[in-house]
Amino acid sequence: MLKQLKEDIKAVFARDPAARNTLEVLTTYPGIHAIMMHRVAHELWQKDCKGAARLLSSFSRFATGIEIHPGAKIGKRFFIDHGMGVVIGETAEIGDDVTLYHGVTLGGTTWKTGKRHPTLEDGVVVGAGAKILGPFTVGKGAKVGSNAVVTKAVPAGVTAVGNPARYIYKDAEKNNDKDEARRRDYAQSIGFAPYATTADQSDPILEGMRVLLDRIQNNETRMNNLCQRLSELDPSFKKENQDEQPFSDEELKILEEVRRECGAQNKISKT
Repeated sequence: MLKQLKEDIKAVFARDPAARNTLEVLTTYPGIHAIMMHRVAHELWQKDCKGAARLLSSFSRFATGIEIHPGAKIGKRFFIDHGMGVVIGETAEIGDDVTLYHGVTLGGTTWKTGKRHPTLEDGVVVGAGAKILGPFTVGKGAKVGSNAVVTKAVPAGVTAVGNPARYIYKDAEKNNDKDEARRRDYAQSIGFAPYATTADQSDPILEGMRVLLDRIQNNETRMNNLCQRLSELDPSFKKENQDEQPFSDEELKILEEVRRECGAQNKISKT
């Protein structure tokens, strides 16, 4: 148990830059206090001293604000950051190097006995306020975003976000570098940044925006081709449309913006 405590303390230093020394971690980190008491309570639970185990876990909840059922199985280097409001159910199973933030619930969705809480494999990170409900597995290295509600299995290595949770796959946005570069150049040419997102983010909404950008660009290309063909059929077409009436300052700004966009499209089409 002392060896496990040393590993748990090392995990704090590895994952919390605010940790300064061992004494501070031992005396001021409720996550460490909770896991220390849980390991004792779990030993009592396994030795069929269930009453004593429940009393110790109840005291731990009172002292730390973290509720861990003594029947829950927790691996090495487990870290609860901040901790207030964390709830871990009886049949929950947690692997090694798992990190939970405050307000996380590992709960069940049935009143039946047996396995009813989730299993978190090694290296899982669960953000603040997330709810993982049901007897399924969150795969190795997966991440669950803050306030996500997860009710079905999460594949290894993906990120689950939203309510209900949607899965973001790391490789999905890297499958076509040429198309990605084209979208990025076009978005920059019109000053477009959906929801203030950045290039290193991946989100279903952002993926939808990319599809819309492709559609807009294709439509503008078709319109340019149509205007060019009309001008070839009737050389006065372009001049008539320009000289029909004088443009206001606002219209001139719009035209200049269109010219700039067309120039950007021409650059993209040449790459």
